[in-house]
Amino acid sequence: MQLRFEWLALYVAVAALYLLVAWREWAGLRSTAQRIPLWVGAALALALLLHGGLLFQGMYQGGALRFGFAHALSATLWITALIVCVEVVFSASRGMFLLVLPLAAFASFLPVVFPGTIVGSSSASPLFPLHLLLAILAYSLLTIAAIHALLMATMERRLHGESAVAPGRLGFVIDKLPPLLAMESVLFRLITVGFVLLSATLVSGIFFSEELFGRPLRLDHKTVFALAAWAVFGGLLVGRRGFGWRGRTALRWTLTGFAMLVLAYIGSHFVLEVLLRRG
Repeated sequence: MQLRFEWLALYVAVAALYLLVAWREWAGLRSTAQRIPLWVGAALALALLLHGGLLFQGMYQGGALRFGFAHALSATLWITALIVCVEVVFSASRGMFLLVLPLAAFASFLPVVFPGTIVGSSSASPLFPLHLLLAILAYSLLTIAAIHALLMATMERRLHGESAVAPGRLGFVIDKLPPLLAMESVLFRLITVGFVLLSATLVSGIFFSEELFGRPLRLDHKTVFALAAWAVFGGLLVGRRGFGWRGRTALRWTLTGFAMLVLAYIGSHFVLEVLLRRG
């Protein structure tokens, strides 16, 4: 797939805008200002708008659906950035920008290098866009949950004097986050909604496999890892409700479930498309 210079320039612009906002947040960590400067908000809004438009343009060409691991990762980080923007409005979590936006910048450019393949007859099914949307939303919410878990682990270790985080700018990132209990509450809300969406994704894939993908359900590595991730997140929610799991136990389960989820689609398709050169 050849890209015209104008489209390539837009991809570069999106990545540059994300990195500009992340740099501004990093440079302003010591500031006590609570509101985001107007130009920073405008730059972030433009980056999100262009990123979404480029995703749509890259995935839908001539009535056919083009998809691959790069589109999955780009769409996941785009929605993740959108959700973080909403979260920042309602909680003091601007430190999340420093983790999410550089990842979004990297992922937004991936479809240029790895354009994916045309998804044949499956794109003709009216169920396929719904299945795809559910999967990407589930990935996005559980990605934010994993980032929350990493930040909470750092906060907890810092509270107990075990963290190597210096009192410089990295310390300011932690200080700009909500209290640990508030972070934990958000974490489980994210996991609950993400688990519901992941369940809907699996149900749509299981019951409509032949209509979605043109073949009966196969118990391949992608399905096994997806089911394993579902079991881990489901087990965590049961443990939370029945046994009061929290702290490091909850964080370990969250990161384990997320790792399995990554292996389920993005990891397996990265191996197929990049390492093995298969569509």
